Amino acid sequence: MGREPGQRAQSPPSQTADCEGGVLQHPLQWVVEPLVEEPSYLPRAMFGCLGIYLHGRLMLVLAARRQPWQGVLIPTAREHHSALLREEAALIIHPVLAKWLYLPESSDAFEEAAQRLVERVLADDSRIGVEPSSGSHRSRRAMPRVSGHRRPKRPK
Repeated sequence: MGREPGQRAQSPPSQTADCEGGVLQHPLQWVVEPLVEEPSYLPRAMFGCLGIYLHGRLMLVLAARRQPWQGVLIPTAREHHSALLREEAALIIHPVLAKWLYLPESSDAFEEAAQRLVERVLADDSRIGVEPSSGSHRSRRAMPRVSGHRRPKRPK
């Protein structure tokens, strides 16, 4: 996607997932290109990042903000952390979202490690990915307003 072999594309920290022509675009989209043709591939904007669903699970989250939100987050159960960390030296436990692993874009091994992660996702590695919630986390905007009822103001 416009990169020379061996040339790493650093994302500007201010860019996030944008919708262009009904298609979500992201500075790290090239990481997940091998997944796009999979029938269950589903990208979803989430918190200024791009969540990648495959096989019905949230498998990867592309983040192009400021550290520690600049790279690829790997949703996984804590019980799988040690094995995945041993297998992929560039991974770390996310410094804010410690239940997930993180591949910082600043890592010298970013491209190679990202490619190996995508290969694991394609192989449906059961250690990678989390099941989406059952819809209990709907946004407040989606919640119907009860007539005559107002939410209490938050203290400042």
